[in-house]
Amino acid sequence: MATPKKKISRSRRNMRRFASGNKLLPVTWTTSALTQDPIRPHTVTLETVSAYVASRANKKKAARAAQKTT
Repeated sequence: MATPKKKISRSRRNMRRFASGNKLLPVTWTTSALTQDPIRPHTVTLETVSAYVASRANKKKAARAAQKTT
């Protein structure tokens, strides 16, 4: 197993750990298309699920109606 040749000082260790590349990004927020409320991205809510289900049902009805007319 690899072992270090010299001890790394606390200062060097902390500079590596807390460098600017490791900082956390601020929390991002978006607005909901349905309710215009601020939400976290990729969040599933009851309103979005019900809107999705309703839109799928409407698309299926339209496809069936188009298929019957042809």
